[in-house]
Amino acid sequence: MRRTRPVRAVLTALLVTGACATAGFLPAQAAGADTPRTERAAASEGLLSAMQRDFGLTAAQAEARIAAEKQATATEKKARRAAGSAYAGSWYSPRSRTLTVAVTDRDKAADVRATGAKVRLADRSAAQLDAAKKRVDALHAPAGVSSWRVDWKSNRVVVEVLADRQSDNDVKGFLARARAAAPLTVRTTQHAPTTLAAGTVGGDPYYTGNVRCSIGFSVHGGFVTAGHCGGAGQGVSGWDGSYIGNFQGSSFPDNDYAWVNVGSGWWTVPVVLGWGTISDQLVRGSAEAPVGASICRSGSTSHWHCGTVLAKNETVNYSQGAVHQMTKTSVCAEPGDSGGSFISGDQAQGVTSGGWGNCSSGGETWYQPINEILGRYGLTLHTA
Repeated sequence: MRRTRPVRAVLTALLVTGACATAGFLPAQAAGADTPRTERAAASEGLLSAMQRDFGLTAAQAEARIAAEKQATATEKKARRAAGSAYAGSWYSPRSRTLTVAVTDRDKAADVRATGAKVRLADRSAAQLDAAKKRVDALHAPAGVSSWRVDWKSNRVVVEVLADRQSDNDVKGFLARARAAAPLTVRTTQHAPTTLAAGTVGGDPYYTGNVRCSIGFSVHGGFVTAGHCGGAGQGVSGWDGSYIGNFQGSSFPDNDYAWVNVGSGWWTVPVVLGWGTISDQLVRGSAEAPVGASICRSGSTSHWHCGTVLAKNETVNYSQGAVHQMTKTSVCAEPGDSGGSFISGDQAQGVTSGGWGNCSSGGETWYQPINEILGRYGLTLHTA
């Protein structure tokens, strides 16, 4: 790999690993400039700073929130096991710091409460809701339909329709078929989802042809990113124009994930780059954060921004086709952030797919969960 400036040389090393796209927070200093930590902090100073900025928290409140969400993540796993087939979803409330788990069987309620979670009784299990959503997935959705997802709180499938298209005959027809397939709630939105790739701009993380995207989390042998950024076999070049590797696998639409092998002098490290504004964030695992938890995103255009997990298992209807099993967040993003990382604490969550809005006026963004990508391609996350 060619290097002409020391600062960019360090940046390259991190980009190669997927660090720049991998976390919702970018490291403030070059990796070589930081003294390695001897203790496992809940999050880097940069991550805490981003949470203070985007959530209006003090440093102590940000640390407390991360600790509470880490506990909720562990509790959710135990509660899901306790509920068994009666499990009907879960969500976290940052205000009360409580995890609520829905179950369909009263007899399971005591076992779930014993894990530390609150319990709500529901009519339909998560498996039944997922099956209902799959029936909706099988329908052809017109452009006026933005997305649909399983909503655990309402115990229904929620479909979002563009407000100015709800009277279209094709939208009405889709909703009629969807109501026959699933317990449905219809909501309107002003925003159509789009992917977040961008035309070539000098000095950004990686390029495929004339498309610029953000590198995702490091895996052993390469990095993961968004599938709409390139197809299998396409070559990838770095910020300096030098060759990195090729897309080894890519899926879009239906899914939006891919992985790129790394070679030619590039290498990987389990770090999220800070762009000279915050310290590096190490990646230590991929435990899935619950709905309601805080989450942050890093990308080559808008860098670090934070928000909350709004929904899981959402189908997003892009103009190129529907993408399934996405997670929805309140985090903003901009063109060029595609493929970038979502992280909660020090746990990798997923790669940026698309959204609406921007980081000046706000918006929402979807990501493809990291564990699904790792499982699909048999990859191992590079962790600290």
